Amino acid sequence: MARVFSGIKPTGDVHLGNLLGALNNWVTLQDQADSVYCVVDLHALTVPHDPEALRADTLSLAQVLFAVGLDPERCTVFVQSHVHEHTECAWIMECTAAFGELRRMTQFKDKSESASFVSGGLFTYPALQSSDILLYDTDQVPVGEDQRQHVELTRDIAIRFNHRFGETFVVPEAVIPPTGARVMDLQNPTSKMSKSDESPQGTVRVLDDPAVIEKKVKRSVTDSDSEVRFDPAEKPGVSNLLSILGAATGQTPAAAAEGIERYGDLKTATAEALIEMLRPIQVRYAELAADPAETARLLAVGADKAREVASATVGRAKTNMGLLPA
Repeated sequence: MARVFSGIKPTGDVHLGNLLGALNNWVTLQDQADSVYCVVDLHALTVPHDPEALRADTLSLAQVLFAVGLDPERCTVFVQSHVHEHTECAWIMECTAAFGELRRMTQFKDKSESASFVSGGLFTYPALQSSDILLYDTDQVPVGEDQRQHVELTRDIAIRFNHRFGETFVVPEAVIPPTGARVMDLQNPTSKMSKSDESPQGTVRVLDDPAVIEKKVKRSVTDSDSEVRFDPAEKPGVSNLLSILGAATGQTPAAAAEGIERYGDLKTATAEALIEMLRPIQVRYAELAADPAETARLLAVGADKAREVASATVGRAKTNMGLLPA
């Protein structure tokens, strides 16, 4: 069975796009592969942050992951900072990656241009990301196109290390997951729904109250004419709602449009379907939020499973590159 690794950063609230575009696929993969999922809290340190908020967001994100259906008995779920091998291996990755490779990473360019403070970690975090992947003898990394460059760097580092020091790391492959519903901003349907707070009324969060969800959907942008049909190029607003309705009801967007003639009816149907889809997730999340000790227990189980694999990988790397055994 192939091993799959994926991580998610505890910044911003999990929204509908995260759920339909990635997390539902994680749930499916836990029965198709040896799946390892990580809350990458160390990556959140690359920019200024509030410590209490980071702690709370990390716990909340873990609870969301369990609430959407990740099962510690069928996959490995843990917090990155709970497995110290990530930072230990990251130094090995930094010493294997070239300065020019790190400098060319597009996300560093994008984030550093608008930042008043640029940490060294923001520059070197792709090495930590490579560590995250290589520690688990990962075969496949499900990513979007915006993350493919990071997997390519990881492959280059692994191949270079293996060439210098002998076979040590599995060389992973980037895998584009099956296309889920493409969820756009409800107020700007030509832009993807985002974790940022730039469009609070355009973003449906997984933990939004049902009344809030209904309000956001009812106020969503549609199109100038009144025909309900799936046509992303000509009718992005209506098509976005149909994509969401289809995903929430297990239909194609075109099938979801059948029988709906008015925008008001489309918005009502979409809001109702979303609320019903998110209800069991919110119920399970509330149970976990009321018992943080249970979340801690589940994360400890995951960290123990992760550490068993990660420690063996780091030990192999240290031996092969010539570090003196302790």
